Amino acid sequence: MFHTDVAPGVHRLAHADVNVYLIEDDDGITVVDTGLPATAGRIEEAVARIGRRVDDVRGIVLTHAHFDHVGSAKRLHEQWHVPVWAHRDEKFLAAHPYRYRHERNRLLYPVRYPGSVPVLARMTVAGALWVRGLDDVSLFHTSEALSLPGRPVPLHTPGHTYGHCALSLPDRDTVIVGDAIVTLDPYTGRRGPQIVSGAATADSTTALASLAAIADTGATHVLPGHGEPWHDGAISAVEQAVLAGPS
Repeated sequence: MFHTDVAPGVHRLAHADVNVYLIEDDDGITVVDTGLPATAGRIEEAVARIGRRVDDVRGIVLTHAHFDHVGSAKRLHEQWHVPVWAHRDEKFLAAHPYRYRHERNRLLYPVRYPGSVPVLARMTVAGALWVRGLDDVSLFHTSEALSLPGRPVPLHTPGHTYGHCALSLPDRDTVIVGDAIVTLDPYTGRRGPQIVSGAATADSTTALASLAAIADTGATHVLPGHGEPWHDGAISAVEQAVLAGPS
């Protein structure tokens, strides 16, 4: 599903329970995350639906490089000839999107949390098992605004992965949080602000500590990598995520 203006000048494409965001301004479009392999064509359709062309896309930014966020990046990078940006600590993972650290055995989650089965099934149908990594990644390592439409400001929020970053959009009262906070955990099926379970999180203690950077934005609109946007403020989203704790 495609939703325009989920925050000022930010549009959301939800496919297979993974979110892709388009940040739009007069200079063009920044794509944030790329979903799964089957999401690529839907991103092109989303660009057209806001009256723009793929030529208007100036770059792709990855909040992190797990397979469900880098899934279409290689294809779009090659077809659109645009840079794909990520934190320097995501370089290896971008090239090898299945070789990530996690705290718990992923195979046990569908048994313990049957609510995850439909979510994981949709992700599989969308190509979750056939993601191609990307070697040609442009790297950032500071919290300076990127020279891309919307001027997103990376906030290093490690824990889910070591180079995970949220993207602050201060002039839009918005923060795109990737999987630092989700409102749907694909591995449990639980809803509401939370960190992702240990099935896909490298270090839950660090992930929870990183939430302070998100709360500090004071943003009203919190846009997660999975689940519905949260419009009751970053502080309340963080409070609920901390209360929910690891799973």
